Amino acid sequence: MSPRRSDARQRMLDSATTLIRQRGASATSLDDILAHSRAPRGSIYYYFPGGRTQLIEEAVERAGASIEQLLADADDLTPVEVFDGFVSAWRDGIVASSFLSGCPVLAVAIESNEDTPQLTAAAARAFASWRGALSALLRRHGVPPAEARRLSSLVVAAVEGAVAISRAERTLQPLDDIAQTIRPLLRDAVTRRSKP
Repeated sequence: MSPRRSDARQRMLDSATTLIRQRGASATSLDDILAHSRAPRGSIYYYFPGGRTQLIEEAVERAGASIEQLLADADDLTPVEVFDGFVSAWRDGIVASSFLSGCPVLAVAIESNEDTPQLTAAAARAFASWRGALSALLRRHGVPPAEARRLSSLVVAAVEGAVAISRAERTLQPLDDIAQTIRPLLRDAVTRRSKP
């Protein structure tokens, strides 16, 4: 059974995300995305009038939004529990891809993108949204704004770096190391505020 045309937009976004995670944006062509998604050639400019740049930008935005949602859905979870879920999601993704996939947001952020600054801007927005969601969670648990901002930057930078190292070295040790280092920092930041 062949895929439905109405699913083409979603399939192209899914494929773009997968390929960017594995290859980076600059090594992901429209032909690659079409072959991977099995979408009709004519659907690219129908769904993405801005072509490849729009497709990649939307894939990055969607990847950013999915992590932001994971962080925002914290409800009654502690910052440590949210952090553990954040790290666990990355661990699962790396293992499921046999260390072939990293973060599509980071992949776009580290590329030049001189001709497509909107891609760098999309990555910047994603990182900012993650830091913002973590910072808001920490503030809800009594951590002062400046400290919450610094801790959220540390968490995002450490996890993104650990994902890249884990992928390159084909081991989860870097993720486990940063988890063991950051978990007590988060716990201490909240505990200090909850003491009378």
